[in-house]
Formats: sequence, structure tokens, C-alpha cells
Amino acid sequence: MLAVTALVAGLLGAPGPEVAPLGDVVEHVAGHATGIYWTPQRMAGAVPVRLLGGAPPVLPDVVGAALPPGAKSALVSGYTAQPAETSRTNGTSGVNGTSNSGSAGRTGRARQAAAMPPATTSGTHWAAGGSVTRTTGRVFLTLNGVDFSCSASAVRSANRDLVVTAGHCVKDGAGAWAENWTFVPGYAEGRQPYGSYPARRMFVAGPWSRSGDDDYDVGMVAVDDLDGQHLTDAVGGQPIGFYPPRGRRTYGFGFPADPPYDGERLLYCAGVPHGDPQRQTRDQGLRCDLTAGASGGPWLSGFDPASGRGRLTSVSSFKYSNDHRTMYGPYFGAAVRDLYRTAERA
Repeated sequence: MLAVTALVAGLLGAPGPEVAPLGDVVEHVAGHATGIYWTPQRMAGAVPVRLLGGAPPVLPDVVGAALPPGAKSALVSGYTAQPAETSRTNGTSGVNGTSNSGSAGRTGRARQAAAMPPATTSGTHWAAGGSVTRTTGRVFLTLNGVDFSCSASAVRSANRDLVVTAGHCVKDGAGAWAENWTFVPGYAEGRQPYGSYPARRMFVAGPWSRSGDDDYDVGMVAVDDLDGQHLTDAVGGQPIGFYPPRGRRTYGFGFPADPPYDGERLLYCAGVPHGDPQRQTRDQGLRCDLTAGASGGPWLSGFDPASGRGRLTSVSSFKYSNDHRTMYGPYFGAAVRDLYRTAERA
């Protein structure tokens, strides 16, 4: 397997020991921006990862661009999503020991159903709280001189500092690495309850770095401590899983920032994913109306809505230009496992 040495760009101070990659993994030592780069004004002005009209292609997303039928784009934007759907809910038993028989039972069922989030939805605000509201956050980054936003999740790891997102939220395929990269866990309407964690090392799989292969659109970032506290010590972390069963109910979270959304609240989709009907990738697709800005948001299987915990088994990656209602995420196999095992040692 190809082992690629670390690339060092703009680092202030000693880079520390290089991490020997396991498998085909590419590492980059992140540069530290001088001063406070991400002011509230810059965060508000960051655009969701996409191809800007009239600008050079920087990431594989489009706004009304002319693409061949079925062409892929990283979270196609520039369309009007349908209203949030709720086709089924969890929770049919009584609460507080209430019997399910008679009017008391019906009242108990109604209360619990109202409290539980929909188990199948193409786009709903997550209001149930739990661990996912702390571990999921927004990413802010600069690429080719443009400030962007994505989504990401804190995960359990040996270094307690690891964030998982989409590869295109870390590196422009065979192009540039992101700069000024920072993770804001628990972001909510401008609030940063746990602060922001800048990148110190970035990792992508070799096929993504060489050719932007959508099967490998996963990025992992080891972040700096904040006032001496590791990321997952502050917010927790979702466990990560490899070789997950296909077609298992999945919840996908993120901060979509293209209309009708504004990137200020955590939203989610939920349902049973399916294979890629166009057979261009090994990814799975999930019915989901979330727009650009949700890139890199976690897909959690075995998810418990009551605790907000699940197992990270994919991330939001792309939509086909002729199907804006299906989100695709890469399958977490051997390449992502090697990526994780390398990144968690950084």
C-alpha cells in the first residue's frame, strides 16, 4: 500500500513527530492562523461548500451548473427543498406507568409520541437533545481564499481529539488542503457553548487525495486542546463502526446552510438507506432534503433518540444532480478503518 509522507504548510512552531500511516492514508500538518480568524462576522459570512457561480472550481458542488445526467455533486444546492416530512414516529407505550388501556392509555401514547422525534423524516429540526447535540457541530474552513462551512462529529479515539467529516471539507480532492480549519461542537444559532477547536493534523484516504473518489469522501482531523481540555473530554464522542450491515436504519445530522435553511440549527434525516441505483459508487443513499452545509455531518446507526447516541457509520457526501432528495454517504470499510487508526494516534 502507498504510504504518503506528511505535507507541512504554514505551521508556526515545531510540527511534532510524523504519524506513520496505516494503509493508504495522506497526512497534512495544519497551519495555525495568527490571531483570531473566525470572528462572528466571518462565521456568518462563510458559504456552504459548493461551486461558486463564476469562481474557479474549488469543490465538487454546483449551483445550477450544467452537468451531464446523473452527475454527482457534493450536496447540490440552489434548489427549494420540500417541507419536512414525518411519516412515522417511535414510541407507542404509556409513560410514567400509565396503562395503555382506555383514555389514560391513549393520553400516555400521545404524549410519548409527541416527545419522540420522527424515526423516518427527510428533514426535521433536532429538538430532542442528548449527546448528538454536543458531539455534532459546524466546521469553518478557508479553501482557495474562500471561507466555507461544513458539518462534522466528535468521535471516540485514543487521542480524545478526533473529528470526522467529509473529505471535501478537508481537502479539495487532488487540490488544496483547507486552511483556518476549526470545529465548533454544539453550535446553535451563533452560540459556541464548548468553544472552537482548530485543526492540528488532517487525514484523508489516498484515493480521495489523488482523484477525489467519492467512495473515499471521508476526512479526519485531530484538533488542538482548548485550555488544556481534550475535545471528547468536553463534549463526549460517538463510537465509530466499520463494515456496518447495509440497509440498516440510519439517522443523518448536519447544519444545512442553503435555502430554506440557514446553518444555525441542527437538523436530521432518518430512514433506511439503499444502494446507489446509478452504480457509480459503493455508497448508500438516504432520503434527505438537507442542503449544502450539511456536508460531513454524521450518519449514526443503532441510534437511540432518548440518549442521542449511535455508531458513526458514514457521513453526508453528495447528491446526484437529477435527484436532490437523496443524500449519499460512503461505506466505512477497510480504507476508513485505516484512516481512523492513523488519525487517532496523532
